[in-house]
Amino acid sequence: MNATDITFRAMGSEIRLIVADPPAGGDAAAAADDARRLIEDFDARLSRFRPDSELCALNADPRPAVPASALLRTAVESGIWAARTSYGLIDPTLVREIEEAGYETSLDGVVPASLREALLLAPARRPARPGLAARWTEIRVDNAAGLIHRPPGVRFDTGGTGKGLAADLTAEMLSGCGRFVVNCGGDLRVGGGAIADDPIEIHVEHPLTHEHRQAISLRGGAVATSGIDTRLWRRANGRYAHHLLDPSTGEPAWTGLISATAAAPTTLEAETLSKRALLSGPAGARALLAEHGGLIVHDDGESETLGPIKARPLVSVTIALGADGRVAA
Repeated sequence: MNATDITFRAMGSEIRLIVADPPAGGDAAAAADDARRLIEDFDARLSRFRPDSELCALNADPRPAVPASALLRTAVESGIWAARTSYGLIDPTLVREIEEAGYETSLDGVVPASLREALLLAPARRPARPGLAARWTEIRVDNAAGLIHRPPGVRFDTGGTGKGLAADLTAEMLSGCGRFVVNCGGDLRVGGGAIADDPIEIHVEHPLTHEHRQAISLRGGAVATSGIDTRLWRRANGRYAHHLLDPSTGEPAWTGLISATAAAPTTLEAETLSKRALLSGPAGARALLAEHGGLIVHDDGESETLGPIKARPLVSVTIALGADGRVAA
């Protein structure tokens, strides 16, 4: 088989690409290298942590209408779509709030705080709610003019929707292959002409034990996991914080769930569903994940399988899917 499997770091996460049988007798390693360059370029241009990125330039620009590349416009449109779809529960404009919580610089390579300790000291659990300000509604993308309109001072964060979009763009590049897997830090897309007859097995990592207890078979489409275990830190005041905020308070959301995995046709949809499910708490997650299926993990470590997704106990590790895309094999 003409196949390759590469792993590298980008977007603050581990990225894994599996490519087999490119079209027209192409080389799998070359196709994977092209996909890698796409993801690395995406990261360089849209990272909140790179002062020279297009995203940082947009956020610092004092003009109400800012010229923007097609990639940046697409990323902003994706974030606004996620906000609208979630009725404001996912808010890409909470940049000041996430920085005040302690996430001013990349946490790539930083060992996360103890999730068990964080849960013991966390406030009372409740579902997150949309914020009253809803600054994302003030952003408008004008593709005809190549502009992004927003009030100066409103900053945007591609965040998780960026990883979902990057996985979908990479999947589009690899669509002619016989088989491919794109794992962008827990946002995973599979496809190819041979995938229906030979599904990919995804093993979901438990956020407390980091064991791989359940397996999901995918014959195409996407699955994404959002969790509070990998970007978790302790503030100077002793309280714990993570990167998933409650828009109604601007503070980290403690909803009774520590992880949510969602299946969907595209990675952007799966990422949006998984994050929305975690922010909604157990009851809300059950309703949200009923159509395409998913898995949720409660604060006590109990796992729950929802909807039509087919999950079974782990037998052998093929691809491990954690909230930051850690690869076990």
